[in-house]
Amino acid sequence: MMHRIAVVEDNPDNRLLVQAILEDDYDVVEFETGREALDGLREADVDVVLLDISLPEMDGTEVLRWIRSQPDLSETPVIALTAHAMAGDRERYIEAGFNDYVSKPIVDETVLTDSIRRWLTATS
Repeated sequence: MMHRIAVVEDNPDNRLLVQAILEDDYDVVEFETGREALDGLREADVDVVLLDISLPEMDGTEVLRWIRSQPDLSETPVIALTAHAMAGDRERYIEAGFNDYVSKPIVDETVLTDSIRRWLTATS
């Protein structure tokens, strides 16, 4: 059975790119907003969440706090997928509770796929 990856990303081009990178190896479920993610993650039974920081309605850190507060989701690896790539951002997102951090635009897809594999291995 394929691992399921949730992509929470409001930009359709970014969702399409992530889908193209992952679709051969993973079952990918997409959410366009943080609110959609809250509604869908309970039923989605995902193994890893790729979470954009800048989302409409509620940002990625708010979605992360909600995920961490859910008993059935709290241990799910969450990777920040963000264009926020200034010095110190990676550390700030790790401190906020993200398991890992991948900056956008995704230039080297192995950075993303290696991060997903690392967290799938860590939790299996």
